[in-house]
Amino acid sequence: MQPEARHGKKATQGCPCGYFNDKARECHCTPPIIQRYVAKISGPLLDRIDIHIEVPAVQYKELRGAAAIENSATIRARVLAARERQKQRFATAKEKIFSNAQMGTRQIRAFCELSPEAEKLLERAMLQQGLTARAHDRILKVARTIADLEGAASLAVPHIAEAIQYRTLDRSYWAG
Repeated sequence: MQPEARHGKKATQGCPCGYFNDKARECHCTPPIIQRYVAKISGPLLDRIDIHIEVPAVQYKELRGAAAIENSATIRARVLAARERQKQRFATAKEKIFSNAQMGTRQIRAFCELSPEAEKLLERAMLQQGLTARAHDRILKVARTIADLEGAASLAVPHIAEAIQYRTLDRSYWAG
């Protein structure tokens, strides 16, 4: 497997040929070959990655098509506002951390309270996907960040649902 470093993050192909789930090219890898390929990433290592999603190749027409819904300046402003929310949250609580990604168990319990509906959704995902305690905490940290980007004070079902969706490899390859 050949992960690529991009801004300190890791990227990898879904199969040896690199065309798994590609709309333009056909993958000739068999399911057992794909399974062996992705199994090279151990479950415990994968568990330590906050977000893992499949990103399909962008089609030419999409590249040349309509403008993005949000421009870079708008996105940047939203990210800076979310970072400021996090900075204030942790300063007010006298924590020695600066971002949601740095939260430990104690901070997760303090800053990621769930409504009964969100709690049920997370519990169902944990059971159905066989997620670990580490994956549980990572989902909550990502959901907290999603809420911060939205400007929401508390976590809601949509934040938890979106964060769960960012655990694609758990669902695709390591679930039951």
